[in-house]
Amino acid sequence: MEKDRKEVIEQEEVSVNITEPETGKEPDENGVPENSEGDREKELTEKLAEVQDRYLRLSAEFDNYRKRTLKERYELVKTAGEDILKDLLPVIDDFDRAMEVMSSSDSIEAILEGTKLIYSKFKSILENRGLVAINPFGEDFDPDIHEAIAKIKGPDGQEGKIIDVTQKGYSLNEKIIRHPKVVVGE
Repeated sequence: MEKDRKEVIEQEEVSVNITEPETGKEPDENGVPENSEGDREKELTEKLAEVQDRYLRLSAEFDNYRKRTLKERYELVKTAGEDILKDLLPVIDDFDRAMEVMSSSDSIEAILEGTKLIYSKFKSILENRGLVAINPFGEDFDPDIHEAIAKIKGPDGQEGKIIDVTQKGYSLNEKIIRHPKVVVGE
């Protein structure tokens, strides 16, 4: 009975191998389809190699992208102030001319007038770039905008008001880049 059972099991294994739908190949003398395991292994190896190749290429491409963007960002930071500096070159030229005139001229009024013109030119360049001076004299003290350096007794009605500005503040495109230093009345 044992012997009959083994023969039935062997016959079932052979029939399973014969009807294997994956390869569609005829079985050899052992009942195994031709090259089924070898073909499957070869196919999987090829797919693995293809996926690894794509991964390596994608990884290299991303690394190149990262390096390129870092280089571009470095160049941008390096030359970020170039436009404003180009705009300021005429002011430097004006100062050079003013220094020459100051050394040879005795007229204080002419020197003062020339210096005022250079100052207004410099200030207009900065204002065109979005820089605005903050001079809060007489306003209510706001700790979010102002930096109090002292509190002194002031005239009546000046409690909590700014009674002196020791250093102007500046905002650039509506963002405060330097808070004004003020004296507040108590």
